[in-house]
Amino acid sequence: MTRKPRGKKIVIDPVTRIEGHLKVEVEVSNGKVVNAHCSDMLFRGFEIILEGRDPRDASQITQRICGVCPTSHGTASVLCLDDAFSVKPTSNGRILRNLILGADHVWDHILHFYHLVALDYVKGPEAPPFIPRYTGPKIYKLPPEINELGVKGYLEALNIRRIGHEMTAILGGRAPHVHGLVVGGVTEAPTVDGIAGYLWRLKKIEKFYDTYYLPTVYAVAKYYPELFKVGVGCKNFLSYGVYPLNDECTKFLFKPGVYTKGKDRPLDLDKISEDVKYSWYDEKTTGLNPKEGKTVPKVDKKTAYSFAKAPRYDGLPHEVGPLARMWIENPVISKHANKFLGIPKDKDVRFRDLGEKAFSVLGRIVARAEEGWIEVQAMKGWIMEIRPSEPVYVKAPVPEEATGCGVTEAPRGSVGHWMKIKGKKISHYQIIAPTSWNVSPRDDAGTPGPIEQALIGTPVEDVKNPVNVLRVIRSFDP
Repeated sequence: MTRKPRGKKIVIDPVTRIEGHLKVEVEVSNGKVVNAHCSDMLFRGFEIILEGRDPRDASQITQRICGVCPTSHGTASVLCLDDAFSVKPTSNGRILRNLILGADHVWDHILHFYHLVALDYVKGPEAPPFIPRYTGPKIYKLPPEINELGVKGYLEALNIRRIGHEMTAILGGRAPHVHGLVVGGVTEAPTVDGIAGYLWRLKKIEKFYDTYYLPTVYAVAKYYPELFKVGVGCKNFLSYGVYPLNDECTKFLFKPGVYTKGKDRPLDLDKISEDVKYSWYDEKTTGLNPKEGKTVPKVDKKTAYSFAKAPRYDGLPHEVGPLARMWIENPVISKHANKFLGIPKDKDVRFRDLGEKAFSVLGRIVARAEEGWIEVQAMKGWIMEIRPSEPVYVKAPVPEEATGCGVTEAPRGSVGHWMKIKGKKISHYQIIAPTSWNVSPRDDAGTPGPIEQALIGTPVEDVKNPVNVLRVIRSFDP
């Protein structure tokens, strides 16, 4: 793709402290980013690997797409299988799936803030992994006591992540890459001891949220107020919905929906398409809905600069992730927000009360911490709804021919799986991973993806220390 530079070009390759292989190029003019391109540099081709396999293999194979959010892919896959096999899990199966997925979410939010994002704001000791780092007089602004809380939280978060993995393993059989997610429900029949062990660990995580995570996030928000105006992005949001609250899957903790051009709208999966004009895939596959999509790599394509396709909803880029889910659901958030916003504790604060601040680097970070807090509160109730003596699984035979779709939410955003079965084998499988939405390149119309749009306008005072560029990227958790 031929591009005429409009200013100083900065190439960050690879972007560190993210989950994957990302290259970002930005052009800086007059102290601001004026152009940006995100390049996903790794082709994996899981859709091709799955063709010809037993459909029940999908829930295990697709978990290998990501070492951090495998449970989200496993959940999307078994929902896809449920749809294709025409089976509905029991109440126990639904609740246990929520708890397995929830365990991954609440520790992954902590991972994202402390071990990926925090070091852009918290200055640790002069030793790895806290160094090397960008340097400059305006990069680290937290007062000593808050900075110390951030460092302590960083170290304690390592232990909390282990506890979160143990929760996943108690109900899912293993972490990561759980064995317990299968078509029709789950495999692990919970015991009273298992329920008690899960709840005990969940309360440890809740304490961490209240003692370290939320206070540190709001402290960062207080001392970096300028970042509420950085990384705005496309301001279109999409969520598939997650954590069904009834067996009919008509109510969710975070509801499905879209927010497009300033209006809330119902979700219609048929409006999803994937453009590939600027991706290393055959041009003939562009614009397809994933139920008919194709994965045909073409690495010598001149216009392309990314292995990510460009997912679009109704022809427009949409951001996915905690900010999207929280904006669409607009739930009541923690009392930590009351103090930050100067609102009395006896009044409920909803996420949209943040207003335009939400559309920013810090808005994404606050959304993620608050979402995790909401998930912890919900999980305390769900664990008590389990009935150890009741079934967790509904047996279903492999269909001769069928189609299926399964969508859910990973910590970093919306994940969808689409499948066709012929002769009891997978004949077609398509996946839109969460980061594909956010890190997408230009679409066929030339419209930048959400991260590319969020980067434009980002202040860069020193091209040798482009910390704000990294802050924007990492706020999406690509």
